[in-house]
Amino acid sequence: MSKRVIVWFRQDLRLSDNEALTDAIKHGDEVIPIYVFDERVFKETTRFGFKKTERYRAKFIIESVRDLRNNLKELGSDLIIRVGKPEEEIFKIARLSKTSWVFCNRERTQEEVDVQDALERKLWEVGQEVRYSRGKMLYYTQDLPFPVSHTPDIFTHFRKEVERFVQVREPLPIPKASELGQPTIEISLGDLPTLADFGHEEFEYDERSVLPFKGGETEGLNRLQYYLWESNHIKQYKETRNGLMGGDYSSKFSPWLAQGCLSPKTIYHELKKYEAERGANKSTYWLFFELLWRDFFRLMGKKHGNHIFQKGGTVQKHDAELRDDFRLLELWTAGRTGVPFIDANMRELAETGFMSNRGRQNVASFLVKDLHVNWQMGAEYFESLLIDYDPCSNYGNWNYVAGVGSDPRENRYFNILKQAKRYDPQGDYVKLWLPELTELPTQKVHRPDTLSFAEQDEFHVKIGAHYPKAMINTQKWVR
Repeated sequence: MSKRVIVWFRQDLRLSDNEALTDAIKHGDEVIPIYVFDERVFKETTRFGFKKTERYRAKFIIESVRDLRNNLKELGSDLIIRVGKPEEEIFKIARLSKTSWVFCNRERTQEEVDVQDALERKLWEVGQEVRYSRGKMLYYTQDLPFPVSHTPDIFTHFRKEVERFVQVREPLPIPKASELGQPTIEISLGDLPTLADFGHEEFEYDERSVLPFKGGETEGLNRLQYYLWESNHIKQYKETRNGLMGGDYSSKFSPWLAQGCLSPKTIYHELKKYEAERGANKSTYWLFFELLWRDFFRLMGKKHGNHIFQKGGTVQKHDAELRDDFRLLELWTAGRTGVPFIDANMRELAETGFMSNRGRQNVASFLVKDLHVNWQMGAEYFESLLIDYDPCSNYGNWNYVAGVGSDPRENRYFNILKQAKRYDPQGDYVKLWLPELTELPTQKVHRPDTLSFAEQDEFHVKIGAHYPKAMINTQKWVR
């Protein structure tokens, strides 16, 4: 009798370098691939009332699952799709199919752990087990020079202990068609859901977006090929990575990494191949440096658990000044703070589901350090909107900016005006997302609060009507 196994795809929507899939093939004669759209993730709201998954990421995931199904079909297999609770839907199929094991890549944050634990308990009832693999990190934890519980809390210390001494393993190959085995049991494949199924309307791509992001392993590998080999943009990555406009100032790999359409190991080894053929420089190193940050934040999530989501962060330091102020939060999310650099970034996020790394640091600092709003509210808004949302990276970065995480500097603060003039010196980015300020000259575009009544008439913008008054006194940033 053939041994039948399930592969539960989660945030690992790819065939290449997929350890769970590879392990399933080793242990089973018939492999049943499954993906479940968790109704709690796609239909429910966060603690502060945001949709857990807004339309941009929902669409990206739907596209990624479609691509996974197509790629499996090319290997003579297919993908079973369900909408519901994974612990219930997968259990039904496991019991019906009399499988031996469910293989999946382990997740580490609470909501995901609760689901995998619930599935594990159900499978025990019928004599089946979950077998876990790893799928999100550059390094294997067993290769690290320390146990997870002793991971350094400062990134620089972590980097120095890891990068010189630990090898990045080779990516696992894409399976061959013959390795998946033909199912001998008939199971309904299920339909791919639409945005409407999750309460979203279809939307048109905003031409101001940095990229028309499309989900799936195929698109992720295409982006990798383009950024390294076709365009050679990687060569200037360190110099351009703080850009704000266009598709090429940074790699933009993050949405595909977040859903596991791209493996960090695949990116790393392609980068090494590039360096061998075209030369290494500070920019190629910096891309590896960013992959290290992703591993670091995931290890912080493993080490500190739910502290990364709590107000005191990983250091459990509570700031009494931070309040749950929905009025201020709403002005921030709407891009109506009266501070153009903040508003432009927030409107880009609202209209596209993406924001540059430079923008994220500035808007987070502004919310926490200038408006004194609870950083958790901002983190949840990012969780809802970002197309590249990853729990550990998102909350790790918010911990960092809020001063409750892995930042060796105390009271890190961004001078928003200084940042705006440095990274948007002509105001092009601000004018792209705030068309009401289009006519302002360069010297005024970042401080419309200083316009005289005559200047407001001259440049056709009324402060308080066409564009809001600044929520804070921006003079404090003038040095």
